[in-house]
Amino acid sequence: MAYIFTVILLFVLELLYFRIADKYNIIDKPNQRSSHTTITLRGGGIIFYIAILIFFIQSGFSYPWFMLGLTLMATISFLDDIVEISTRLRLAIHFTSVLLMAFQMGIFSPPWYYIIVTFIIVVGVINAYNFMDGINGITALYSLVVCGLLYYVNTSIQFIEQDYLIFALLGILVFAFFNFRNKAKCFAGDVGSVGIAYILLFALGTLIFKTGEFIYILFLAVYGVDAIWSIVRRLYLGENIMEGHRTHLYQYLANEAGYNRLVISGLYGALQLIIGIMVIYFAQFDGKIKWLFAVLIVVAMSAIYLALKNYIIKQYVLKLAK
Repeated sequence: MAYIFTVILLFVLELLYFRIADKYNIIDKPNQRSSHTTITLRGGGIIFYIAILIFFIQSGFSYPWFMLGLTLMATISFLDDIVEISTRLRLAIHFTSVLLMAFQMGIFSPPWYYIIVTFIIVVGVINAYNFMDGINGITALYSLVVCGLLYYVNTSIQFIEQDYLIFALLGILVFAFFNFRNKAKCFAGDVGSVGIAYILLFALGTLIFKTGEFIYILFLAVYGVDAIWSIVRRLYLGENIMEGHRTHLYQYLANEAGYNRLVISGLYGALQLIIGIMVIYFAQFDGKIKWLFAVLIVVAMSAIYLALKNYIIKQYVLKLAK
């Protein structure tokens, strides 16, 4: 009953936000990075933060340092959805939020370089999540899969309070109801993509830190391959990787190749689910087998990704340019 009440409350709050966003013109206009052509309400992903805030209150204020970091991250991201925020300020808030997350996970106790590695990974994943949020349903489905995988692992390892993942799932499902449509009611906005990335990374980081199994980072393998190879290609072409673009594989599939956006989102989610299930299976093996699997997965995904992207560029992008 508590979960049902929470879902109802999240729906009401999301609808209330739509009225506020409509009144104050918080909208997403098509730009050089967009794969949509119509103006849509922005910031619907604020529901992710609200879901975790509800968990935080009902749990007796569990994970306070994480919650402070999430609040800072969500606040600066929401402001960035409304007005332009300086890069320095955003990076300062991101750095502070990562430190708070690391402190909550107890990462300050091992060697000092753990915090540097954590910072690089967290900031990298958050930015990748933000750039991958470009078509209807992709953030909702992908996050649903990742959170579901973490929920399943938590039933046996118990690395985090189960309600944390349940409330995150409820927030994702409510957002998906409005976003997983051919004509989305709302987009996540930076507050949504950055917020859910931070929420999932806290759970994933806690899992990795508790088990010592870095292989679980492959729960983000699909996004990782697309984001990293897109950056590599842009660097090779001498482009500014900090500027918006439409050169991710999912964007080429949606814009140039013309495939249905919901199908693409579904494929990204399904592929990550398959990889996640394999990760859970191989995590129980010894180091050599486990890392051989990890290397093979990354190499195979990269090869397929590069071949498919090269085909689409030659078949659609270059032809359209001519």
